[in-house]
Formats: sequence, C-alpha cells, structure tokens
Amino acid sequence: MNSRSLAALTLAVAAALGVAGCTVTPANPPQTQTAAAAQMERDVDATLQRLWQMVPGSQQLTESAAGVLVFPRVLRGSFVVGGAYGSGALREGGHTTGYYKTTAGSVGMQAGGQSRAVIYVFNTAQALAQFKASKGWTAGADATVAVGNVGANGVIDTTTSQQAVTSFVLTNAGLEAGAAVGAAKIWPSQP
Repeated sequence: MNSRSLAALTLAVAAALGVAGCTVTPANPPQTQTAAAAQMERDVDATLQRLWQMVPGSQQLTESAAGVLVFPRVLRGSFVVGGAYGSGALREGGHTTGYYKTTAGSVGMQAGGQSRAVIYVFNTAQALAQFKASKGWTAGADATVAVGNVGANGVIDTTTSQQAVTSFVLTNAGLEAGAAVGAAKIWPSQP
C-alpha cells in the first residue's frame, strides 16, 4: 500500500469515527478531571438504567456481581480497517473504584460508524481480581467473556449469571442480541 492510499484510508477511518453522531448517552465535554469524573458517573448511571429497563433481571445481576465495568460510549468507525474507542468506570458495590479505556480493531469489508455502550459484568470475585491485577486486559484472551443471553420471555437466562464474565452491548435501538465484544483491550486510565 503506497503512502497516498494509506493517507486516504486513515482519513476515511477518522471521518467514519467523526460521523458516529448517534450516541447512546449524551456527550458533554468536561473541562477538568473532577468534571470529567462527574460526567462519567452520570453517563454510567444512565447506561445502567437503560440496561435495567430493557433487560428484566439485569439489575439483580449487576447488583449481585463482584464488579460491573461500564463503557457508556464506545465509538466505532471503519472503512476496511476498523477501530473502536471508549472510556468507562468500574463499579464495585455500587461505587466507582476505577476508570478505564478500551480500544478494539478489525480488518475486513466494512464501512461506517456508530456508538454503543458496552457493559462487562464480573460475576465472580476471582474474575474481578484477575481483571484488576492486569495492567492491560483483553476480552477473550485474558478471560472468556460470555454474551449476556436473554430468553424468549425477555428475562436473562440462568446460565448468564453462572459465567465468570458476561457482556451486554446497547445501541440506540436497544440490546444488541448476541453481540460479542471480540478482542477489546482495556486498561486503567483517568476519567
């Protein structure tokens, strides 16, 4: 690939990320770290409320979990080469205990951009401890992440809470059924 093609590809991916205007939660650019933390708290609360409203049984699942990592806005954009980026917060016992970033990449026939929320539920203390001990955690490589299953009755099925780590993906349209989080890389950060 020559430098002109690479520059065009880079510009296309940046444009796709830039037009990912549909957001799952409102975006207000924070001015300070304190303001950023407060905005993150509001965004995490809004994301959890949406999950609880859309998926019966999810509130009980998240409240009984060892920890819940919430990325309110993961922006995805692609044009042959794709990427995703977002910020989130880890909650334990209903309180934020850390802030995280996530990225993911993909290659293949794809084009476009979108925003979605991604929620990781650490159902066991061991899974949460392994996540927190890592300096950079990769879904699927460092731990198997099961997709949160919803039964025909619209309620979370019993196998979901038996998995060490479960994920849910929300779009503007609702729960993205069967959406796998792939090889998302997650690491500690500031709000």
